[in-house]
Amino acid sequence: MADVKDFNGKWALVTGASAGIGTALARELASHGAKLILTARRKERLETLAADLAAKGTEVRIVVADLNDPAAPQQIFDATAGAGLVVDILINNAGLGLYGAHVQNDVAQEMSQIRVNCEAMVRLSRLFVPPMVERRGGWVLILASTASFQPVPYLSTYAATKAFDRFFALGLAAEVARFGVKVTALCPGPTESEFFDVAQAGIFKARGFQSAEEVVRQGIAALARGQRTIIPYFAGRFTAFLVRFLPVGLITYFVEKGARPKETPA
Repeated sequence: MADVKDFNGKWALVTGASAGIGTALARELASHGAKLILTARRKERLETLAADLAAKGTEVRIVVADLNDPAAPQQIFDATAGAGLVVDILINNAGLGLYGAHVQNDVAQEMSQIRVNCEAMVRLSRLFVPPMVERRGGWVLILASTASFQPVPYLSTYAATKAFDRFFALGLAAEVARFGVKVTALCPGPTESEFFDVAQAGIFKARGFQSAEEVVRQGIAALARGQRTIIPYFAGRFTAFLVRFLPVGLITYFVEKGARPKETPA
């Protein structure tokens, strides 16, 4: 029976590993005996995390790369699988968001969300999943969000990218299941991380947080057993169920009212 013990001794690539959910994912996988390849933009943070994990007996390598650069996925592949490492676990965690009215947001930041959250995720999957199919086994975790279940005004681009991520994960899961490859979309809600500060989305902080460790514990367990979607908290599961029966226009009306920036005209 599938179990987290299956990760023991396997190489796991974790993107966005320098903070928040990414760091928690690295620690959780290490606790189950996985060997780690950590990648992110911030070298110092990666080195600190790698040193801490190595001190506890985990074999760790780092690859410094910025997934906003279209060349980064190939760079990561060349430094890992292309160099002979057998990557059996792909964790597509890296992502970013930006709160604010789309007509006022910085267009470069809007496009960065699409490049990192969608384009880089697809490219990494295209690079690392075919060898898993050939080996008839592997695991892919894709970070979606509870924002993927409905439009979210003032996080419009972010929510749309997470809907893309979730549907991509579900489609890919169906394609590769017969080859022994498991794909899971992890859909957390508000989680203790840097996301809300970096995305300038402090307005959503009042809704309460789940610890990154708990989100990851449930996500990795779901990945091991081949569960295709995991929403790691009750309120998120209830909301995802409820929105199936409510008109989208009604949902977005109330979300827009609650999330509207103060400086945005009525």
